[in-house]
Amino acid sequence: MIDDVSQQAIPLAERLRPQSLDEFFGQPALSSLDEASLTTGSLILWGPPGTGKTTFAHLVGRQAGDHFETLSAVLDGLADVRRLFAAAEERFAHGQRTLIFIDEIHRFNKAQQDALLPAIEKGTVRLIGATTENPSFALNAALLSRVQILSLTLLGKDALAAILARAEAYLPKSLGLSSEAQAALIEMADGDGRYLLNMVEKLAAQRHLPEVLAPEDLAEILSKKALNYDKAGDEHFNLISALHKSLRASDCDAALYWLARMLSAGEDARYIARRLTRFASEDIGLADPQALPQALAAWQAYERLGSPEGDLALVQAVIYLSTAPKSNAAYVAAKASLKAAHRTGAVPPPKHLLNAPTKMMKDMGYGKGYAYDHDSQHGFSGQHCFPDEMPRETYYAPREIGFERDIAKRLAYWQKLRESG
Repeated sequence: MIDDVSQQAIPLAERLRPQSLDEFFGQPALSSLDEASLTTGSLILWGPPGTGKTTFAHLVGRQAGDHFETLSAVLDGLADVRRLFAAAEERFAHGQRTLIFIDEIHRFNKAQQDALLPAIEKGTVRLIGATTENPSFALNAALLSRVQILSLTLLGKDALAAILARAEAYLPKSLGLSSEAQAALIEMADGDGRYLLNMVEKLAAQRHLPEVLAPEDLAEILSKKALNYDKAGDEHFNLISALHKSLRASDCDAALYWLARMLSAGEDARYIARRLTRFASEDIGLADPQALPQALAAWQAYERLGSPEGDLALVQAVIYLSTAPKSNAAYVAAKASLKAAHRTGAVPPPKHLLNAPTKMMKDMGYGKGYAYDHDSQHGFSGQHCFPDEMPRETYYAPREIGFERDIAKRLAYWQKLRESG
């Protein structure tokens, strides 16, 4: 029952923080941990906000009976780490281990991360770190080798429903949520347990609520949760990867979905336009020569119109690119030719391909023997255009897809003339 003013000042999410692992919902990867992992090893908890990282760290510390300390990678520095470790040494000498929980551990620099290693190796300290960033990128190899990585996921609807039921049982007065409103509230939480409880708290604070809350009532009282997105973090790269690979798979609807996700989350539309233009060359190329102009036109249209009007140009480009024939032959040719250029070094072009604007250059053989292709019978001389020291090599192999079928026919025709010449 809420009757204490000081209690009411504490956010509902903190008041309802689980007190045992039995009350911890929605993370099967954690609930299946063995006793040794819960009581001895150092852990890194990786997952989105509101999925229980901090709560789980507290519960593990309580179950293990360790002295519990917290550090913030945002607020605390190397001096704070050393101070806590010195105190941990004292406790360890008297038979008690210290569990140190570091929130946002990815913000620790290399020196700070390295400072954690000796105490972890000696066993005086057990570390639990929480991060929303991919540990394989955010943490150094030395630290990663000494910890177990546990991946937390967005909470499912069943877990959120259990959290909602627990909150309603705690409150002194029913919120009067209809079943449709409960479903809408869970949907709005977007897998974030803390945000769900914050919305419940906001509803409970309303002076006048309808006897039965409907979804439209929620829309009036609550603002929609901003999508989980960090323009410099994992989600940024995950969503652009999903968009790119949906385009490559010619899945127009999935590509439109990922585009909408990125735009809704506030991604820079110019970045999306740049990646669509890259896709047009990398994954379509000359299978559809109009793909690149379409992408560039969408980019230019967005630059002129901005959002939201210009967003439709990106939608149009995504539809065009996803439904265009696909070929990576140009991309493969670029890589192969670059590899050959690095291999052969600075060998000069053959002299017959060089201009000879001076007499000295003519005397040196520049331009000698050059065949002007337009004077040839088929408009094709077949002359050797690679360096003299280098035989012909093939980098571009058009596929039997889209316009590249016509290109393949031309190349085959020219090769036949070259062989007969």
